[in-house]
Amino acid sequence: MIDFELSDEQKMVRETVGAFARERIRPAARQADESESIPQELIQQAWQLGLGREPIPEELGGFGGKRSVLTGAVAVEELAYGDLAIALHIMTPALFAFPILEVGTDEQRRTYLPLATGDEFPFVTAALMEPRFDFDPTALTTRARKIASGFTLHGAKCFVPLAGEARAFLVYAQLENGAHGFDSVKAFIVERGAKGLSLGEREKNMGLKALASYELALDLELGPESIVGGEDSSYGARLLSESRVALSAMAVGVAKAAFEYSRDYAKERHAFGAPIATKQAIAFMLAEMALEIEASRLLAWQAAVALDKGGDAIKEASCAKNYASSVALKVADNAVQILGGHGYIREHPVEMWLRNARGFAILEGVAIV
Repeated sequence: MIDFELSDEQKMVRETVGAFARERIRPAARQADESESIPQELIQQAWQLGLGREPIPEELGGFGGKRSVLTGAVAVEELAYGDLAIALHIMTPALFAFPILEVGTDEQRRTYLPLATGDEFPFVTAALMEPRFDFDPTALTTRARKIASGFTLHGAKCFVPLAGEARAFLVYAQLENGAHGFDSVKAFIVERGAKGLSLGEREKNMGLKALASYELALDLELGPESIVGGEDSSYGARLLSESRVALSAMAVGVAKAAFEYSRDYAKERHAFGAPIATKQAIAFMLAEMALEIEASRLLAWQAAVALDKGGDAIKEASCAKNYASSVALKVADNAVQILGGHGYIREHPVEMWLRNARGFAILEGVAIV
């Protein structure tokens, strides 16, 4: 039997985060996009919701709750409904903390999880994406070679969120140990100021302009304790699936925002004596948008439930991300069309949502739940 009913706790998370997204994030989104900065006060308020700290043990600064990928997916959908760039900023510390929590050694948890907790929003992040057209998260060109004193790390990363202020990074690299695919992808803990870690200028992107992201150049020598979980750990497939579920849920949030805005506009906009929502072309377009948003959410939830049951869900998460990414772009583009000339101007947010939605097709590893 398949049950699509959320628990009371998950409903509460949806209501709480949804209210914050509508009342605090959405009103700040346009100015954040224009100024390419997010008010620290807003980020701090979001941090108090506990989204990135809930599953971390209390003795390490978290709330000690049980981690649920489905609950996380519900939460980040609501955040992205407010604004995608702000949502990614808010969830960036989890990119660093959750992999260490899942597979890190006891010493790594004690040392580094406190960097991702505390009363103030923490600046820690992760680096997976690489600046090349054929980027493949299972075949990274950033290489880790084992040496007598630990490892050397060589390569380059792009779209690393909050890297300009980050105190520590998780850097993903291909371990040169003869293995292939997910088994050879490992995360390495790199602290700010490490010799051989070079930070580029802030990236200038088409969308997500409020999210500060950077390129990294890596020519490092690290100790053996830097590899998360040890050399024999295997977690690449599961972590990538958790990231893809997060991005799928965020894509649903963006699509939902664009759909609701264009639907409400179509109800109020009159042409030839009637709301344009009553015109068959518009009505059919809105109906298809609503259907595909629901389908995207169900795919994301299916992958999340599979992960919560202990699998790696690589197939489910891949399907969810691919479908939700295309739906978000299609729905945002339709929203621009429904608004007509108004859709192309900055007076309305649909053009911003279209620019942001375009990024889902290329984004990997920039969110996690």
